[in-house]
Amino acid sequence: MALTDEAMDKIKAMIVAGELAPGSRLPKEEILAAQLGLSRSSLREAVRALTAMRILVTRQGDGTYVSSLEPHLLLESLSFASDVSQGQTALQLLQVRRLLEPQATGAAAALLTAEDLDELGVILERSRAAATVEEFVGHDIAFHLRIVQAVGNPVLSMLLRVLSTRTQRARIVRGTRTERAVEHAHREHEEILRALRAHDAALAVSAATVHVAAVEQWMANGLVEEDPLGAAEG
Repeated sequence: MALTDEAMDKIKAMIVAGELAPGSRLPKEEILAAQLGLSRSSLREAVRALTAMRILVTRQGDGTYVSSLEPHLLLESLSFASDVSQGQTALQLLQVRRLLEPQATGAAAALLTAEDLDELGVILERSRAAATVEEFVGHDIAFHLRIVQAVGNPVLSMLLRVLSTRTQRARIVRGTRTERAVEHAHREHEEILRALRAHDAALAVSAATVHVAAVEQWMANGLVEEDPLGAAEG
């Protein structure tokens, strides 16, 4: 594993130094291995790992290239970390979401068009009619993502998707009294949309803060119920 890490570091150093530019093709395996002083097997492992991280991309029959290295592309690889996070780690991700999403919602208040607002209204109608947790979560994601997309910053959009993935949201809803939690979420979504329709940035920030803080509290309460003695000791 240490040799693979060394190989990855050397390839990343070439990218940082500008020796391998975004979109450029890597030298042939034997040439690059000799250039970096690595075995071909270590180089292959490094290429596989960097491809999984979206730093490199392999084109069948054409070779391996440096990706575009756009930040939102690289952030996609972090989604799995959010999917598998539980306990305090998941709670920490939500805390970061609370720092970012309300401000993004406030910024969107001045940018959403009448058509955008109508689309958000339709999403909430579909959310109300959702028959399963999975269906509700899908509409919940669509609602928040549509708002953030109005800001026009793909890095922000991807970061917020990473901080709260579909898997994590479904886990939180199932970990609460589902019916009551979903009803609270519906009301909070309506408050957010009301603020956005009024193009009131301050009110939109406040409504989004209340909503994300409530989700955070659901998760915190769930942790206390799972480990009441540990919570008391803390």
